[in-house]
Amino acid sequence: MGKVIISEVKTKKDLRKFIYLPEKIHQNNKNWLPPLYTDEWKIFDPKKNPAYEHCDTILFLAEKDGKPVGRIMGIINRLYNNGHHENNGRFCFIECYDDEEVYDALIASVENWAREKGMDNIVGPLAFSDKDPQGFLVYGYDDPVTVMVTNCNYPYMVNHIERNGYLKKVDLVQYRLDVPKEIPQIYKTIYERTMQRGYEIIEFTKTRQVKPFVKPIFDLINATYRDIYGFSPLTEEEANEFAERFLPILDANHIKVVKDKDGKLVAFIVSMPDISEGIKKAKGRLFPFGFIKILRAFKTTKQLTLLLGCVNENIRNAGLSGLLAYKIFESAQKCGLKIIDSHLVMEENHRMRAVLDRADGVIYKKYRIFEKKL
Repeated sequence: MGKVIISEVKTKKDLRKFIYLPEKIHQNNKNWLPPLYTDEWKIFDPKKNPAYEHCDTILFLAEKDGKPVGRIMGIINRLYNNGHHENNGRFCFIECYDDEEVYDALIASVENWAREKGMDNIVGPLAFSDKDPQGFLVYGYDDPVTVMVTNCNYPYMVNHIERNGYLKKVDLVQYRLDVPKEIPQIYKTIYERTMQRGYEIIEFTKTRQVKPFVKPIFDLINATYRDIYGFSPLTEEEANEFAERFLPILDANHIKVVKDKDGKLVAFIVSMPDISEGIKKAKGRLFPFGFIKILRAFKTTKQLTLLLGCVNENIRNAGLSGLLAYKIFESAQKCGLKIIDSHLVMEENHRMRAVLDRADGVIYKKYRIFEKKL
């Protein structure tokens, strides 16, 4: 057996190995979802990803017998640390074969880097923010991954991180629920009562109609998400980059915003038809013909995936969550969708979980972020 060599990613050739290694590791994993590689090149490019402006980062590759066998990224999000009075480093995008020596060398490389940077703890998997893949899958290995910003790892990844002394920091759950043939009366009642209080719900048919709401939406996110673990306020540049990345693949019919009687945006929800089957068939590549497979999946899928949503924290008891649920059920019915995926929900987010439980949602996946003192 050859010696494990850990090296820092410095060249474009190294970065190519880093980006495409997971598809080799998961080539026999039928539940793995490849990333969109056009996005991957942007994520790991400091010139195109504005998050690098307030983060220290490092990328490592592990090689054995001259072949790449593992990868990991280290991040120190200074903006988040300063805002939450933490001194944490992060590890993320870790992938390797089931090899203890490789895994231990990878995690040790980021631990040492974070320690040299003066960090007290290390957490992960957690990338730049909660909008990136986070947590190791710890429950629900038999179901395919259907959301682009969740991890799909083998169980051995969890065994290795625990063996290295990491403990649970926080869990996130993912729900699946059926689109009701008839919307339950409770949602109709909430909808009617809420609308009588002077709220206005705005719906769309084209994504260009959504653009004027991008800034108010991200302003509301920054104000409302601040206590969510891992969230960092998005700069205007980051918000625009996020919108440019996702707006082209969204269906405006499944985006809803709510204004109060003064015309202020106070709630929203963004969801999209599941395109994971198309991404799999395209193997994560848009060209030359991958985009056709993704568009076909967009039109034929029976699943709707919730991506983002929130309600102004000062009026969380005003029934707006129920109003949004009613309208999402309604648009899902009109489009012939049968299943709704909740995306990731913090285990301690009891308000959101109550909405999903009320709709007979079932937890089918659980992810865990781990922590270790340095």
